[in-house]
Amino acid sequence: MASASTGFPFNLPVSSLLLVLLLCLQSGGGQKKKENMLAEKVDQMMEWSSRRSVIRMNGDKFRRFVKAPPRNYSVIVMFTALQPQRQCSVCRQANEEYQVLANSWRYSSAFSNKLFFTVVDYDEGADVFQQLNMNSAPTFMHFPSKGKPKRADTFDLQRIGFASEQLAKWIADRTDVQIRVFRPPNYSGTIALALLVSLVGGLLYLRRNNLEFIYNKTGWAMAALCVVFAMTSGQMWNHIRGPPYAHKNPQNGQVSYIHGSSQAQFVAESHIILLLNAAISMGMVLLNEAASSKGDVGKRRIICLVGLGLVVFFFSFLLSIFRSKYHGYPYSFLIK
Repeated sequence: MASASTGFPFNLPVSSLLLVLLLCLQSGGGQKKKENMLAEKVDQMMEWSSRRSVIRMNGDKFRRFVKAPPRNYSVIVMFTALQPQRQCSVCRQANEEYQVLANSWRYSSAFSNKLFFTVVDYDEGADVFQQLNMNSAPTFMHFPSKGKPKRADTFDLQRIGFASEQLAKWIADRTDVQIRVFRPPNYSGTIALALLVSLVGGLLYLRRNNLEFIYNKTGWAMAALCVVFAMTSGQMWNHIRGPPYAHKNPQNGQVSYIHGSSQAQFVAESHIILLLNAAISMGMVLLNEAASSKGDVGKRRIICLVGLGLVVFFFSFLLSIFRSKYHGYPYSFLIK
């Protein structure tokens, strides 16, 4: 008697049992629908990826396949502005590196449906830029398979550059997917070297009876200065990091040639530094010439003033650039 009064399964009304059964059926049906939707999304992404390594997306596709659940795959998105009227040269350069990386993943033996590469162009998905409060391009973001993107899921392009190898390293940190970058063969360097060797060899052959120019100190000094200017201006850093040539603000169209951080630089910035160092060196050469030559005094005075002007003005310009990058640097000279 007591067991019958305490056994709640026997006291539940029939309507309650039916309600519990209906909820179980709905839960199972919802799970099945979710699995079917996920399978459909994965199949669609794989089909697009089979056609091209980088999937182009507009606002609707982005919200459905990147933002909306369910999703068990990670997505790398490049937000860019590739249309000619945008005049974004760095976007085209970044797109080339992005294509190399995506092709390396697409045609590797490790390719799977766990990672996809996509691109959203501003002219095809301006609403996406507004939704993400994005005001610069290009920008690389990782959308993980679970959860929302974190701060580290936005690639630090300004500090690291957009070389394929750097992007692959960042992706490995965020997704544990290792991508070995395969670049298409580029024979331009080999051809240029062969032409240079042929030119030098031909010149030596034509001047084989008079090779005194090889001992020309001025020529060797100019060659050494060119190498020094190239190295001190940051050309090797550009070769390793692959920074953009300049940065154009998509909102106001203003182009920046000097990077605002001491941890990075633009290619145009290294060219500016090279020219400034060359101008300062020219000024020092003129000062030395004015002091050591034995010509007309008036001519020597003019050479001295020109050399002094070059050194003072361009050194001031160089110091102002250094001051703008190293915030808080207290010293300046003529130009702030």
